[in-house]
Amino acid sequence: MSQIQRQYFGTDGVRGPFGGPVINEIFAARLGIAAARFAKTGRVLIGRDTRESGPPLQKAVAAGLASAGMEPVILDVIPTPALAMAVVAEGASLGIMVTASHNPATDNGIKFFNASGLKLTDAQEIEIESLLGDESTARDALARFASRQGTPQTQPHPAIGELRAYLDKMTSVLPARALDGWSIVLDAANGATCVTSPRILASLGAKLTLLGNEPDGRNINAGVGSEHPQPLAARVRETGARLGIAHDGDGDRCVLCDERGEVLDGDEILTLLALHALRQGKLAADTLVVTVHSNLGVDAAVRAAGGKVARSNVGDRYVAEKMRETGATLGGESSGHIIYSEISSTGDGLLAALKVLEVMLATGKPLSELRQGLKKFPQATINLRVREKIPLARLPKLSAAIGALEHELGDRGRVLVRYSGTEAKLRLLVEGPSDAIVRAGAETLEAAARSELETTA
Repeated sequence: MSQIQRQYFGTDGVRGPFGGPVINEIFAARLGIAAARFAKTGRVLIGRDTRESGPPLQKAVAAGLASAGMEPVILDVIPTPALAMAVVAEGASLGIMVTASHNPATDNGIKFFNASGLKLTDAQEIEIESLLGDESTARDALARFASRQGTPQTQPHPAIGELRAYLDKMTSVLPARALDGWSIVLDAANGATCVTSPRILASLGAKLTLLGNEPDGRNINAGVGSEHPQPLAARVRETGARLGIAHDGDGDRCVLCDERGEVLDGDEILTLLALHALRQGKLAADTLVVTVHSNLGVDAAVRAAGGKVARSNVGDRYVAEKMRETGATLGGESSGHIIYSEISSTGDGLLAALKVLEVMLATGKPLSELRQGLKKFPQATINLRVREKIPLARLPKLSAAIGALEHELGDRGRVLVRYSGTEAKLRLLVEGPSDAIVRAGAETLEAAARSELETTA
């Protein structure tokens, strides 16, 4: 676990309710000033998802950047992985994505990418926090930028050129017309992939049924997308599609649904990709990288096939760091962040789906059969909304319950208790030899947590 403490940055950028103490135009301008002081010179691409709070936050970040001598380029809607790729293709100094990913429309956030299309390290985020401009400087920057409204610098750029590299790269993953005759249900979460994913899949010949493809600024992730796969599963069953694909709001996650209407999570996707690569002798370093949150069944399946699993902290940037450390080129999270570093520097929901389609085409097997490579250990998870993230070391009852459960499970399971890096939640996870044992263990942890933390609905 990282020991670096950050005040504003979480697992994946800065995130919170729009108009709150952090995600507002003043703070966004302060963050833009800090980013300029950090990068010092060059162009900065600023993308967004479909939230109605995206454009004012983009302009605020741009105002801060411009006031400190950087050249901001405000883009229209673009998926996060496409922005990361555009930073490299365009030779930009930084990429900034205004998004709250899978969170509801009332939230928003800001993610950073360096000139190599990689998310910033903990140390770099600490440095940016140390360079934040004060509120009066931010207000001055906003006023100066507003006085230039109507200039090319302040107008959204349609992102056509920035998307070109991404569209070309994704289209080339599979052979031309490889999906002719394939019926696929695609759920774009009313988010940033509403244009790109349908365009690419259709160009490969797929017949698409679309869900979550009518963004209005307020419906991103609302009952659709990777966080809500039930409508996707129902539509797959109704249409007889070969599979369903769901993204989150900014397009860096992938959740799939097989032809029976049963949902696959990130662990299942990663396992089937890793097992196929091992059989082909193409899994780099014979290693799959997952996080501490992934099911222990992933380790068992990959080891049985002759590979090995390396684990990282939760967060796709920590996965990417572990991949570079181990020489792996495939890694991800159970949430559906999948990284293929040979093609993309960050999690990419469409790329993950295309690579699964590649396995289906190569083997001739349906997704319901390919998913059988992972036999999950019984697992129970509970997410508690909390008013304050009190350090676990200051919660003696919960600490004692964790210790007792770990002693009981021994090497037959594991316990993971952590705060979310992007939401006000305490996450409890228990794995063990039976459903009854893990359920009882999780309930014991929940009771201890509730006795020491103020929870909300």
